[in-house]
Amino acid sequence: MNTTSQAYKDKIFFRVAITLSVVVFLAVIILNRKVLPTPSIIPAWTYLLPLLNAIINGTCSLLLLLSLYFIRHKNIEAHKNTNLITFALSSLFLISYILFHWLAPETHYPISAPFRTLYFIILVSHIILAASVLPLILISFYRGLQMQVELHKKVVRFAYPIWLYVTITGVIVYIMISPYYPL
Repeated sequence: MNTTSQAYKDKIFFRVAITLSVVVFLAVIILNRKVLPTPSIIPAWTYLLPLLNAIINGTCSLLLLLSLYFIRHKNIEAHKNTNLITFALSSLFLISYILFHWLAPETHYPISAPFRTLYFIILVSHIILAASVLPLILISFYRGLQMQVELHKKVVRFAYPIWLYVTITGVIVYIMISPYYPL
């Protein structure tokens, strides 16, 4: 493939990655603002979604660490497969997260609760980094799947620690807020 054709493909992909990232970000904002109508009766399974999300996040954390192990040991195929599984689970997480925030009322961390300040520090950093990491993940996947190894490494240098932080803090946020979910 010539460089002009590759540059065109790259340009198209970057536009798709940014567009998808913006759409996901706007969907999360809209759902958190409760702009869309919600069902009058909340399905019982709705309140299982945060636990599912924490399990998915925890699994993704472990898979990301496993992926690092594989690449450090030059097992490229295992690295690739582990990342594809992690990406699929993160996509499932996103669907579950969107469903929960569409269906369930917002849960507030009580003013009098211990660790409130710590909770919000973790939550705010988690939200900001989660919003910013999606385009980096998409671009790193694109570069990796295209076997553009040096460009992949440059993006992963930023994407990996952010993605790992987001998955770990997702579990921490769940643990901290879960006692306050309505049952």
